Amino acid sequence: MNYRNTRNYENLNKRIFKGVGPYEIPQIEATHFEFCEFVGFNYAAQAKKREKKGIHFFLDDYQFERLWKTPDRYLSMLYDFKYVMTPDFSTYTDFPKIIQIYNHYRKHWIGAYLQENGIDVIPTISWSTPDSYEWCFDGEPEGGTVAVSSVGTQKNKKTKELFILGYKEMVRRLQPETIIFYGDVPEECTENIVKIKAFQEKFKEAKCDGW
Repeated sequence: MNYRNTRNYENLNKRIFKGVGPYEIPQIEATHFEFCEFVGFNYAAQAKKREKKGIHFFLDDYQFERLWKTPDRYLSMLYDFKYVMTPDFSTYTDFPKIIQIYNHYRKHWIGAYLQENGIDVIPTISWSTPDSYEWCFDGEPEGGTVAVSSVGTQKNKKTKELFILGYKEMVRRLQPETIIFYGDVPEECTENIVKIKAFQEKFKEAKCDGW
C-alpha cells in the first residue's frame, strides 16, 4: 500500500463518484418514504428499535463532522436504521461560495457512499441566495422524498424571503413526492409535507406528524 492510500484525501482514497454538473456532485437516488420516527445523529448510538427510526442531521455541523472524517466507522450503525438523511453541512449566505459548494459536495459524497453500502438515504436540501441555484440542486433526485429545515430562517423578512424562494425553486426543479420538514412551516410552503417536531430536551426523539 502506497503512502497516498494511507491518507484521507477528502475521502477520495475511498471512492471517486462520477458527478453531475460543473462541480461533479455525486448523484443521490430517490427514496420513497414510509412513516417513521427520527432521531438526531448525535443520539443515534443510544437509539432503540432502530429499524423503525430514521436519522436526521439538523444539528450543528461539529456534531457530525466525524461522519465525513471516518465514514466507515458508522456504516454498520447507520445500516440498522430505516432511513438516513444526508448530513446538513451548512451553506450560510455569509459563507464564501467555495465553502458552500464544498459542503454541498460533502453532503452528496456521504449520501452516495451510504446508498452504495445499502442504506436508504433521504437527501437534505439546502440553499443560500438565488445564485446558489446554479449548483445547490445538482445531484438531487427528482420525484422522491427530500428533507428541509426552516430553523433559523424565519427570524426576519430577508431570511424568510430567501427560504421561501429556495423552497419554491426546489419544488419546481425536483417535484418531490414527500417533503420532510424540520421546524416551523411557513404558510407559503405547500406540497405533501411531513413535519418533524424540533426538540430541545436531551434524548427526546423527534417524531413525524403526517399532514
